[in-house]
Amino acid sequence: MAENGKHLVYLIDGSGYIFRAYHALPPLTRPDGTNVGAVSGFCNMLYKLLDETLQSGKATHFAVIFDHSSKSFRNEIYSDYKANRPPPPEDLVPQFPLFRDAVRAFGLPCIEMEGYEADDLIATYTEQAKADGHDVVIVSSDKDLMQLVDGGVTMLDPMKNRPIGRAEVREKFFVEPERVVDVQALAGDSTDNVPGVPGIGIKTAAQLIEEYGDLENLLAHAEEIKQPKRRQNLIEHAELARISRDLVRLKRDVEVEHDIDGFIIGAPDPAPLIGFLEAQSFRTLTSRVRARFGGEEGQALNEVAETPPPEDAEYELIQDMAALEKWIAEIRKCGFVAVDTETNSLDAVAADLVGISLSTAPGHACYIPLRHRGAAPDGELDLGGGAADAPKQIPLADAIAALRPVFADPGILKIGQNIKYDCTVLQRAGAPMHPIDDTMLLSFVLDAGAHGHGMDELSRLHLDYTPIPYKEVAGTGKAQITFDRVPLDKALDYAAEDADITFRLWRVLKPRLAQEHMATVYETIERPLVPVIAAMEQAGIKVDAEILRELSNDFELRAAEIESDIHALAGESFNIGSPKQLGEILFDRMSLGGGRKGKTGAYATGADILEDLAAQGHELPRRVLDWRQLTKLKSTYTDALQKEINPLTGRVHTAYHMAGASTGRLASSDPNLQNIPIRTEEGRKIRRAFVAEKGCKLISADYSQIELRILAHIADIEALKGAFAEGADIHALTASEVFGVPLAEMDGATRRKAKAINFGIIYGISPFGLARQLQIPQGEAKSFIDAYFERYPGVKDYMDQAREQAREHGFVETLYGRRIHLATIRDKNPARRSFAERAAINAPIQGSAADIIKRAMIRIPAALDDAGLAAKMLLQVHDELIFEAPEDQVDATIKAVKTTMERAARLSVPLTVEAGVGDSWADAH
Repeated sequence: MAENGKHLVYLIDGSGYIFRAYHALPPLTRPDGTNVGAVSGFCNMLYKLLDETLQSGKATHFAVIFDHSSKSFRNEIYSDYKANRPPPPEDLVPQFPLFRDAVRAFGLPCIEMEGYEADDLIATYTEQAKADGHDVVIVSSDKDLMQLVDGGVTMLDPMKNRPIGRAEVREKFFVEPERVVDVQALAGDSTDNVPGVPGIGIKTAAQLIEEYGDLENLLAHAEEIKQPKRRQNLIEHAELARISRDLVRLKRDVEVEHDIDGFIIGAPDPAPLIGFLEAQSFRTLTSRVRARFGGEEGQALNEVAETPPPEDAEYELIQDMAALEKWIAEIRKCGFVAVDTETNSLDAVAADLVGISLSTAPGHACYIPLRHRGAAPDGELDLGGGAADAPKQIPLADAIAALRPVFADPGILKIGQNIKYDCTVLQRAGAPMHPIDDTMLLSFVLDAGAHGHGMDELSRLHLDYTPIPYKEVAGTGKAQITFDRVPLDKALDYAAEDADITFRLWRVLKPRLAQEHMATVYETIERPLVPVIAAMEQAGIKVDAEILRELSNDFELRAAEIESDIHALAGESFNIGSPKQLGEILFDRMSLGGGRKGKTGAYATGADILEDLAAQGHELPRRVLDWRQLTKLKSTYTDALQKEINPLTGRVHTAYHMAGASTGRLASSDPNLQNIPIRTEEGRKIRRAFVAEKGCKLISADYSQIELRILAHIADIEALKGAFAEGADIHALTASEVFGVPLAEMDGATRRKAKAINFGIIYGISPFGLARQLQIPQGEAKSFIDAYFERYPGVKDYMDQAREQAREHGFVETLYGRRIHLATIRDKNPARRSFAERAAINAPIQGSAADIIKRAMIRIPAALDDAGLAAKMLLQVHDELIFEAPEDQVDATIKAVKTTMERAARLSVPLTVEAGVGDSWADAH
């Protein structure tokens, strides 16, 4: 019931929902190929609104109202009404019947009438509701419906969740709702082709209506208008204004076929609703419906029908061993627990454990504070010695001793979000965890490329809930405190919620693995890789700070010399790091060709521009490129890496992101060790600073041309497969095949062209891109690519098939079944669509390479143990693995590593691993 005792009627603009859903979500198809992306968005929006209204208990009536067709009685009034509107998108048209089916599946009234727009039906039902003494909420942001707003009638913008009342209408039209029709009649509407009066916009129309009261009175006194042009237009187009008023004024007395009394709200029957959702393959929403409304499988999921919403959950603060023992007993009974740690740092290798949160059921979670301290006195420096007013909590050693057997128990599953971090923190605290499940990786395996996989985003997406932001409990900027200073009441809500949300996400995501046939990728690649990566991060790699300091000094001196040269060439001093000043020097003072200004009015001076100028023989841009390289190496690497050395270990501990690149490639940060330049001499010097411990050597094991081998396998190119089998020079062979040059007469330039094509093809390179790379005319580059496809037609077939699969299903797959979703593959923007098409070609190849090296990484620790070797895997840089091994075990380590890596996949071409050894990374490569 409404607050004043009246009934509350919800009238949903179904047609508005359709188009918002279509534009808000990426394309999606059912297994039979039917487009259902907009239907998915529509159902999610409808579910959310219905669930909210049911939970609030305020709404009594609920109906969804659609346009019957693009034609209505208004076309008889004005034949050009809505004539400018484009036809609906081709992929949306087949979905129109499904929207109606969805509403009926939810057990809701589905209303439409021939000859009338949804707005007219909404207006009519609004009048009926008012006459019966009911209040109305119109769920829409359509400005045409704002004329209906009054004391008992409001609107609700479903996307912004913003109510629209009289104040919001005045903000939009500058008049009260009762005068909106008159303002629209004058201003017209280009979208619906409502003519209005030429030269009059919303603000002018509002001023005129405010002054004259209504449209008829204004037209009657049009000759009094002082502005000549406005006066003339009002007189000449008076009839158009009246026609426009008839077009925009909603009909409030349609003889509707359904009475409002039939709109009484109720919970949907789960059987037909779940049947409909399953038929569309809406697995996530199906799970949510089962959890909310029950159904055959709903009760089997730990009684999820009774799951409380996150905001209604109750959490327990654990401050003594008796309470902790109760939780441990509960965990042992159910066999699983969601775990989250709170620390004082994002660096897992350096962070101190502050507390642990646990959850065994939705809404049922606890927080165990372990190292919380009292607030530091204002103005005093906290030296980490604790505070006299520290809150009551279990001693760290006691809590760890009690939890250690649980975390190590192979019969108890530990669930986390990015659990690698928690594993590292707890390992260092003396409580290693296994076996584990990771909701971030579950999401990544299921939906890579479709959206992000952070907890907050997953919570909003799957649970329709926004977790407490960290800044709400710890503050921001200079005022931010570490978690050990957060008061326990705030810490409880924040930390326990993290475990609760993680548990809820696990129950949504884990069942999808089997349903969507993605269990193999998760169970054989991602999940077993977690402890391997965690061990690598903890091991780190030794870095010689003195070498970095020497390089920094050298780069600084050389950059200063180049700066002097640049100023001499320019004839004046300027800030080389300022794109604006550099552009003015190059294109205004020196009058070099090719200058183009951006939106800010400054010339573009990116690397591509400077490289083109340098290729034309201009010295200054070439020197600027040299200066940029040195200054970047200094700031990004030699200076920054010194600060990243852990003072306790003398090593750098990078963090690997397992759900970073959608292809499955690992990413690295803090510091990023996968991006250290290798193609230039200066870049290679930085790798000299990465050194082996005394008595050890570094070993680099690198897959040779793995992506080309995968292409030969996938595209089934006999010539390439034969060359790889024979160990031939693949680039020389390609040059011979494509350019018709005998191998015996092959020169370096021709081989380099073939190499550029070989690698460019993997990334869907265009003639423009190849021409730029080889510095040749675009027509010549196109002829090279055409010749390549003619010689290797299997490559062209593969590329066409990859693009087609992406367009049909919205994703492509690796050799191991990993799915990479391409959200913009059907984008109306050609640039975004073209980017997705290139990604469709490359992603299965790059993703397969990532899968293969991950499979090798999982097997290597056991292979080293079986061989009795003490070597440690330290780094992964895409196709390369770095190891540290005792000097007397180098040969045996290389043999074990090469064997494991080369057997990580069975392809129709051999996998070859090249290994190098040295005292530094540079020496080993």
